[in-house]
Amino acid sequence: MDDPILTIEEREAINSGRWFSSLSPSLRHDILRCAYVKRFKDGGLIAARGDPPEEWIACARGAVRVSSTSISGKQITLTYVEPGIWFGDVAIFDGDRRTHDAYAHGDTTILCVAKADFKKILAVHTELYEAMLRLHARRIRQLFGLVEDLNTLPLRSRLAKQLVHLVRSYGVPSLSDGSEIRISLQLAQEELAQLLGASRQRVNQELKAMEREDAIRIEPGGLVVRDREALMRIAETDN
Repeated sequence: MDDPILTIEEREAINSGRWFSSLSPSLRHDILRCAYVKRFKDGGLIAARGDPPEEWIACARGAVRVSSTSISGKQITLTYVEPGIWFGDVAIFDGDRRTHDAYAHGDTTILCVAKADFKKILAVHTELYEAMLRLHARRIRQLFGLVEDLNTLPLRSRLAKQLVHLVRSYGVPSLSDGSEIRISLQLAQEELAQLLGASRQRVNQELKAMEREDAIRIEPGGLVVRDREALMRIAETDN
């Protein structure tokens, strides 16, 4: 499944990533110069928990599902890495093994930098150290925000916030109505529930309530957002 060349859309996803685009042109050039491409079909294993950290990775297309396995053997989805996001650097920095499994969600393209090349780039571009600190600080802020939401917001608000995030990352105009936005990331309700730390039944109830309010429409192929502003109001006021 390897292909040495990114498509125009994949390269744009990498170059327009909020963090990557903030780097100097020379640093971006050196990262891309030694990076290589891997492509995976849906469900393909990208990295396994316990693996040694051999690569620094960015998602260029599709999504990377990061998961763990409970004591009972149930797989739990923690997050989805969207195009333009880099990951896998924590294990490289601390020298420990990978802490989670990473699978392709849908047809997925990743861009990889070998551990040795990553360290060479660090030696040449001290700018990358500060950039990595900013990246890690942003992740910590996001983590604290998720923990706070989990403890202070009702499920309805957390679900609305998650849908707004998915629209921002995976929203495409609906073919049937240009004013509506389809979430192109295919998520089963069980997977959505895992992201929110709730049961599938409760998430299904909240989705149906939002559908009755004409904020979303539930279709066999996924979710369509009919009123993004209504979702944002739910996320901000229902607490």
